[in-house]
Amino acid sequence: MTTPAIDSKTSGFEPLGQPLFRNLWISSTVSNLGGWMQDTAGTWLMTVLTPSPLLIALMQTAAALPVVILGLTAGATADIFDRRRLLIFWQSWMLAAVAVLSVLTFLSVISPWVLLTLTFLLNIGAAMNNPGWQAIVPEVVPRSQLADAVSLNSAGFNLAKAVGPALGGLLVAAFVHADTGAAFVFLLNSLSFVGIILVLYQWRRKPLFKSALPTERIFGSMRSGVRYIRYAPALQAALVRALIFTMFVSAVWALLAVVARQDLHGGVLGGALGYGILNGCMGVGAVIGATNLPRLRRRLTSDSIINVSTGTFVGTLLVLALVRIPWIIMLALVAGGFAWTTAMSTLNLAVQISVPAWVQARALGAYQTVFAGGMALGSVIWGWIAQQASTPISLIVAGGGLAITLPLALRFPILRGEQPDLSPYQYTKPALRLGGEHDETEGPVRIAITYCVEPKNYEAFIHAIYRMRDVRLRDGAIRWGIYQDVSDPSKVSETFITESWLEYLRQRERFTASDREIRDCVWNLHCGPEPPQTSHMLYVKEAMAAPIPQPGKA
Repeated sequence: MTTPAIDSKTSGFEPLGQPLFRNLWISSTVSNLGGWMQDTAGTWLMTVLTPSPLLIALMQTAAALPVVILGLTAGATADIFDRRRLLIFWQSWMLAAVAVLSVLTFLSVISPWVLLTLTFLLNIGAAMNNPGWQAIVPEVVPRSQLADAVSLNSAGFNLAKAVGPALGGLLVAAFVHADTGAAFVFLLNSLSFVGIILVLYQWRRKPLFKSALPTERIFGSMRSGVRYIRYAPALQAALVRALIFTMFVSAVWALLAVVARQDLHGGVLGGALGYGILNGCMGVGAVIGATNLPRLRRRLTSDSIINVSTGTFVGTLLVLALVRIPWIIMLALVAGGFAWTTAMSTLNLAVQISVPAWVQARALGAYQTVFAGGMALGSVIWGWIAQQASTPISLIVAGGGLAITLPLALRFPILRGEQPDLSPYQYTKPALRLGGEHDETEGPVRIAITYCVEPKNYEAFIHAIYRMRDVRLRDGAIRWGIYQDVSDPSKVSETFITESWLEYLRQRERFTASDREIRDCVWNLHCGPEPPQTSHMLYVKEAMAAPIPQPGKA
């Protein structure tokens, strides 16, 4: 299967023709608008409550840290529970957190640490919500429209980013006291979650993948996700690129409020409204990038898009550090927003199409963890450097670091070549049933497949069977090995172990069409009239020994 292609005759807006996607897109854009208004009002309120650049930068950390802690957990829950119900719960959680923040701010009992705490609680909801939210996209649009749907979601998010910060700054500036304006923004944001909750409530979900086996446990699901990532190079590449990119570009979000309040104080872009305008410029560039991304994909490879975006963002960071001319700063932020959305949309798409449906939310959760981890770590670093030295020096270091690490990032290519077919493989024979009184949770289970290989094909067979190794380990095996019979070198046995019979059945269920192609390469090198022989062995535990009779006792 190739990467989802964009027909030259399409406009990129076809997913909006799907009623459910359209309703989700509109309601999420409204909610994102409220979120960006809150982001501006909350960060500006922090600059009023404290002059510390570190505490101001910690607002970004409070937003990102829950994702670092909970990203994989969020992905695991979204893969094993009903995503619709989970999304409704976490949207309600965020509504409640923002409502409490609004009330406390209206009552003027807000402090830097209370603001950070409630921002952290709000983003616990966002962290648990986001993998499931992104994972439902393939459920509401045809796969041929997936790339355009990802771009449209990015466009909606960044359209809100273009307008929301300016609106948030305007509302804060409209009141004599910044905390009163911020409280109104928080109240509006709490109301913005209502639309999404209503759309989700009315949705009659039909999941793409539904296991016939008992539901996985949370920790088992998380282990499966980590195991898959360990043996999935394409997914690893996207995660590494996301970490490198976000860690350095986080300097903009961490220090933009400091630039507006301190370095541009008294100018056109100084103050709450100016900070909102600066954020809005990033949003404008992001919208331009998202709407033009389908055309860019037709002309440039995914690696080229990310490389150009990296170079553009280096320029944005240096302009923020060295230039104090308002219109130049605004243009640099527009360019930065363009680079941000084209790079992150490309990486997001790479994650979505490089994993099968059964592990998709866990992969997105891992991506979210890496993304937020880069943002959180970067925010602390750049805030600390700004406090110890100066904001311009911190921005220069971030820009230089992003440029220096580009050669390292190039070692991890994105969406290169033909993409595998990750649709579930349909077996013609049912799975072997356990005999006797054995239970499916018993284990470990040892599966051995014996092949007959001619000497002339031995080298090709070993190469092919080691490709099969990654498939076994990625889908559930905890150990794998290949052994040659010393008395008959033509006989080679592939052996792998799963934790239980149930895990073996899950591994079988996770087998994809692409995995079948790899297996066929192995089986085609088998010689003999019969197919390879497979044995299934269940671990035998030592029975409890009867107690030894004691002297003088019956």
